[in-house]
Amino acid sequence: MKMRQLRALSGFILLTLVVLTTARPKAGPDQKCKSGPVDLVFLIDSSRSVRPHEFETMRKFMIDILNTLDIGLDTTRVGVVQYSSQVRSEFSLKTHSKLENLVKAINEIIPLAQGTMTGLAIRYLMNEAFTLQQGDRPKVPNVAVIVTDGRPQDRVAEVAAEAREKGIEIYAVGVARADMTSLRAMASPPFEDHVFLVERFDLIHQFGLQFQDKLCGVDLCLESEHGCEHLCESSPGSFHCLCLPGYTLNEDGKTCAAIDLCANGKHNCEQICISSPGSFTCDCNQGYNLNTDKKTCSPIDLCAEGKHDCKQVCVNMGPGIFTCDCNEGYRLNEDEKTCSAINLCAEGKHDCEQICISAPGVFTCDCNKGFKLNKDKKTCTNMDMCKTVEHGCEHQCVNTPGSYYCICPEGQLLQEDGKSCGTCRSANIDLVLLIDGSKSVRPQNFELVKKFVNQVVDSLDVSLHGTRVGLVQYSSRVRTEFPLNKYNTAEEIKAAVLKVEYMEKGTMTGLALKHMLENSFSEAEGARPASRNIPRVGLVFTDGRSQDDISEFAKKAKEAGITMYAVGVGKAVEDELREIASEPVDKHFYYTTDFSAISTIAENLKLNVCPAAESQGEIEVKDPCACENLVEFQHATINSLEQLTQKHILSEKLTCWSPFALHFRD
Repeated sequence: MKMRQLRALSGFILLTLVVLTTARPKAGPDQKCKSGPVDLVFLIDSSRSVRPHEFETMRKFMIDILNTLDIGLDTTRVGVVQYSSQVRSEFSLKTHSKLENLVKAINEIIPLAQGTMTGLAIRYLMNEAFTLQQGDRPKVPNVAVIVTDGRPQDRVAEVAAEAREKGIEIYAVGVARADMTSLRAMASPPFEDHVFLVERFDLIHQFGLQFQDKLCGVDLCLESEHGCEHLCESSPGSFHCLCLPGYTLNEDGKTCAAIDLCANGKHNCEQICISSPGSFTCDCNQGYNLNTDKKTCSPIDLCAEGKHDCKQVCVNMGPGIFTCDCNEGYRLNEDEKTCSAINLCAEGKHDCEQICISAPGVFTCDCNKGFKLNKDKKTCTNMDMCKTVEHGCEHQCVNTPGSYYCICPEGQLLQEDGKSCGTCRSANIDLVLLIDGSKSVRPQNFELVKKFVNQVVDSLDVSLHGTRVGLVQYSSRVRTEFPLNKYNTAEEIKAAVLKVEYMEKGTMTGLALKHMLENSFSEAEGARPASRNIPRVGLVFTDGRSQDDISEFAKKAKEAGITMYAVGVGKAVEDELREIASEPVDKHFYYTTDFSAISTIAENLKLNVCPAAESQGEIEVKDPCACENLVEFQHATINSLEQLTQKHILSEKLTCWSPFALHFRD
């Protein structure tokens, strides 16, 4: 019943708010439209932008509409609420039951002349105006007409959606400076029936002038483009669509669909029903044949009849059922049809020390680069790379399995070329790490990401007046885990990192860069003033392609003086990483295919910057070597390798270190 009334009311309001180029003579005062009971509330904008003569036009607009309505406690009830920076009810649905009293009350309204808090007004409409206490009637359609001339100063989309879900049909009338996007966010669908925008206030009264002419005595099925696919049935001020026998009306209320006897269960097929309009035919599942009665099915032996797609062996499991198997020495693939030779290397059924090369049912052993295969054809011997290549180390060459690295005397640091030594002293920095918490990372790898962050923290001199660290996690949204001014010790930071919870969902790297630039490096979140020349460093860690554009804020971050590092793993896109990284890109961009290797990147990474002049911060930093970017990350690798060597942890799995060790060669 209420749905029929709402349909009638939709036509009623729509036709009130349509401007026509021609109109019939207006009906007399005794010719009222009988549209059924309606609870109607006008929500009018009385902000300071609405000039006095424009507000008078709005009064006339409401009064013109009221003149066409059958006003009464049992027919149409009307309330008026005006709003600006506050909301004020002029009169409720139960206040007036006579037209002349409504007109008098409208003429006595005094504009508020403040801001434009449309969202606040809609919430009042929902929670107060349409309540039993204010005269709202159960099972009677609720209609709101919002008239505004500007952009809302608060959010309207969510509260308008909530009002619509509670059954309030909303018409949005915009005048002059009104924003179409906001009008569509407020109005009920379809927008072409509920959203109206005119250039100036003196045009708004035309809606009221057309109201009675369009509502009374017009057969909308004959005089409008109703869109009904089969049949149109008129009612006062509205219409609804019907379908021919054998068809049912779709949810759009206009088109029709043939009745599906299969979907409705009106058939006697044993297995499969195939529908056509008003009829059906039967069929059987794979492995069954349709009997002569055209309804029931009989099982068949699919293996015996060759009706299978097994690559090697078909095993009959019963009527219409089979499984595939493989010959000895082969294993069934995931498609459960084809077979593959057993890979002894992949299954670990070998005794090769380093590399296993598989052939069907057999294997041979080989060694990583820098190693040679022993006579037993299984184990490998490390070749001393420091003795076999021209390493170029200024001070000392240290051999590692399959590679080497250079070290410097105590008190000196390895330079960017990975060979020479210098005395550049690292500066204090403000460091913000952006870590990817998208679904593709997965929980176990996210724990490795947190370990990576703590390894970076371990390489820094963290204190209130030294290096400050902030952490931001992002996926489909961005969340600050802790700002730069939250913790003053490495222990506090590492403990906080371990408590970070995995977000999952998407990869909005561009949004994260925007958040870092606009929020993370603000003084409110602990970034020290630019006048102190404390270097600002951003490190982005990601495992995949960004789902939004990164170009704008990657560029803005570097233009703002932030030194950007990009660390990628797995499916991270190299072009995106290079676009994020500062110049020179090769010194600010790192990539590895496996999460297990990111600890090596952390050990190689030294996020300090040697300033061109003395620091303006709390701790004075000299510039003995005038280095431009980080020059100490090799030193962390050296220390870590020496510690691991002392603990006898290095094993044949260290082949994953090769890409980073090779970074130091000629």
